[in-house]
Amino acid sequence: MTSSLLLASTIVTNNSKQINDDMPKITTARQSSGKNRDYEWQIVWRNVLGFIYLHAAFVYAMYLTVTGRFKVYTYIFALSFSILSAMGVTAGAHRLWAHQAYKAKWPLRLVLAILQTMAFQNHIYEWVRDHRVHHKFTETDADPHNAKRGFFFSHMGWLMVRKHKDVFEKGITIDMSDLEKDPIVMFQKKTFLFVMPLLCFVIPAWIPYYFWNEDPWSSWYIAAIWRYTLSLHFTWLVNSAAHMWGNRPYDKYIGATDNKTVAICAFGEGWHNYHHVFPWDYKAAELGNYSTNMSTGLIDLAAKWGLAYDLKTVSVEMIRKRAARTGDGSHPSSQRAKDSDDDHHHPENPVWGWDDKDMPEEDRLCAEIHRKVE
Repeated sequence: MTSSLLLASTIVTNNSKQINDDMPKITTARQSSGKNRDYEWQIVWRNVLGFIYLHAAFVYAMYLTVTGRFKVYTYIFALSFSILSAMGVTAGAHRLWAHQAYKAKWPLRLVLAILQTMAFQNHIYEWVRDHRVHHKFTETDADPHNAKRGFFFSHMGWLMVRKHKDVFEKGITIDMSDLEKDPIVMFQKKTFLFVMPLLCFVIPAWIPYYFWNEDPWSSWYIAAIWRYTLSLHFTWLVNSAAHMWGNRPYDKYIGATDNKTVAICAFGEGWHNYHHVFPWDYKAAELGNYSTNMSTGLIDLAAKWGLAYDLKTVSVEMIRKRAARTGDGSHPSSQRAKDSDDDHHHPENPVWGWDDKDMPEEDRLCAEIHRKVE
């Protein structure tokens, strides 16, 4: 628990610190092909030690599993808790708050904020800021988890070093006024360091112990640590694997790919080539169904209950034209496959989501909005 709290205190932004304190020291630029590093890495040792503990504890949890020192209810609970908390990230922090792909009434926003706190991937405000920067400046030095620096860096290494100065400089240009006007987001930000340990670690470990007499040791390592570590890696695959392996049906000139395995693990977030081309689509995908996009199922269900509305999506004609113009030929509508270009380019006019001022008016006019509320 101590290590986890240390990890939290490091990763979560401390508003009282100056940005310059977190900036990496700049050294002489060293240009090379592939992975470029033109600044001196400053290792965040508390994060490194926190990750060492998490993964050592994860291995021990697997030992408890192999030796049968757990109750089956504990694993069912851990998996269920993982799915619920993941919805707070995918349907909440990602599609609702980062991309404004749909709108939600306050009861749904409150539930999603609670679920996102359970997931412990930083508070919503910081998660959204980093993600919008990622979309606007993807695979550049301003991208917090730049995939051009390799699999490990984009997967989890970016959390072990101070951010590149470009992340800070470009980050302050991102409009965050919509979140600053959301009282639920701002309340979560203020209370995160107190509420998060309870929802992510203490309560999940206590429930199996209290309700079905699970061994406290097994309850902590399986229901809390194993569950949390596994969920982190499933999320991180979107930043790493889904920027390296898979098809590029919509834009072969960017690094993001459509990866079905990642889509399953990340509850619909693996259709990443589509998502980077159309970040304001609430489904974050064109292909697949609820089995590979559980997050869309939740949003659709909430819309039927009147809790979600203004669900933005892309017309079939708009998708077909984009795939024909820049896709790699793997889209079902393509007449023939074309050779993919491995040289990824930063899009000329990237947008982070629906209200981005750089979003083309043509895209707004062609978009379809389901369950629109005037």
